[in-house]
Amino acid sequence: MGYTIIKNGTLVNEGLAFQADVLIKDHFIEKIGKDLSHPNATVVEANGMWVLPGIIDDQVHFREPGLTHKGTIYSESRAAVAGGITTFMEQPNTNPQTTTIEALEAKFALGAQSSFANYAFPFGGTNDNLEELKRLDKNATSNVKLFLGSSTGNMLVDNQKVLEGIFRNTELVICTHCEDEGTIRANMAAFTERYGEDIPMDAHPKIRSEEACYLSSSKAVALAKETGARLHVFHLSTAKETALFRNDIPLKDKKITAEVCLHHLWFSQEDYAEKGSLIKWNPAVKTANDRAGLWEALLDDRIDIIATDHAPHTLEEKQQKYAKAPSGGPLVQHALVGMLEKVDQGVLSLPTMVQKMCHNPAILFDIDRRGYLREGYFADLVLVKPNSPWTVSAENIVALCGWSPFTGTRFSNSVHKTFVNGHLAYDNGLISDHKNAMRLNFNRD
Repeated sequence: MGYTIIKNGTLVNEGLAFQADVLIKDHFIEKIGKDLSHPNATVVEANGMWVLPGIIDDQVHFREPGLTHKGTIYSESRAAVAGGITTFMEQPNTNPQTTTIEALEAKFALGAQSSFANYAFPFGGTNDNLEELKRLDKNATSNVKLFLGSSTGNMLVDNQKVLEGIFRNTELVICTHCEDEGTIRANMAAFTERYGEDIPMDAHPKIRSEEACYLSSSKAVALAKETGARLHVFHLSTAKETALFRNDIPLKDKKITAEVCLHHLWFSQEDYAEKGSLIKWNPAVKTANDRAGLWEALLDDRIDIIATDHAPHTLEEKQQKYAKAPSGGPLVQHALVGMLEKVDQGVLSLPTMVQKMCHNPAILFDIDRRGYLREGYFADLVLVKPNSPWTVSAENIVALCGWSPFTGTRFSNSVHKTFVNGHLAYDNGLISDHKNAMRLNFNRD
């Protein structure tokens, strides 16, 4: 691969923004400094651009194996690098589910064959695989994933004894989807009785309600405190839940952490009138007050990570009536540029965005040498061109499903180049055919 120098960019890293050059040798950042040169280096001019660490997305659904009409590791990792995401953690609710060590290793083999971005595949917990989970090496993957509310793939863990066993028997981070199943079923029955098959889409946050979310997440937090387990609650959607989390200790010392996704920071209940099922996610997009509460918790460090929950379905599937329209949507291509809009609006700073999307995932999951612009670290970098507006359209969507909840949205900044392990994976609209992705390694004693 040789040498590459990224010249004159504005690096955003560890709370600072400063102009410097980056010298890349093969897979790694060799030097960061002023006026760097090398006789054999390819020079990339980044004057006027932001140079960021590659985004680490701790929650995606790329649908392979078994659901490949919606997306594949190949197709969705291409969309990821087009959006500046250089590392992803792909969830276990595929077919077959990633709930055995054999299935986990088979998925890693798929990643090695197909992925354009670095990858980890979490191990899925079920009511029936506690003994298999006990056999799992703590450095084998990023985390254990538990569905405490049913969603696509229905991996619901509702056996309390098993749940306690999982919390007591793994050193890995336990990532949870928290919605109370009994509450959701009761709400769904009431809305079905009232509307039959014509439940309005804006009923979704009433069916998958604040109560359902808080009841489940508060129980998970209580169980983590009781057992000492390392808990990370995925995709918070309510302001009420944010009170469960702390901001008075550093992330590296936290045992209980939380994530928020782009769609819960961007949309609110008022958007169902225009977007309909295109913003139907589990947990649901809720009120504007919930959105404001999530932003407040993100900025005061009760929420630690911004992710996507990228979960594509075909447009035909999404256009069905409420009860049949699946939840989820494609977001990896538009998460970074979406958050940069909030930077432009003064909602958060660029260094804070980098902290929540790059540094903190690396800290939380003990990822080896990623998430920062540091000498000796893997050369996962994104060059962002500010003040380069573009509009999302069917023609520039990379995800296999071909649609986005952001179709028609005009973004002010663009991902110009994405480097994965020193390789130029995305270059101003063109995705390299060469795959240079790696399986993640972890720094765990």
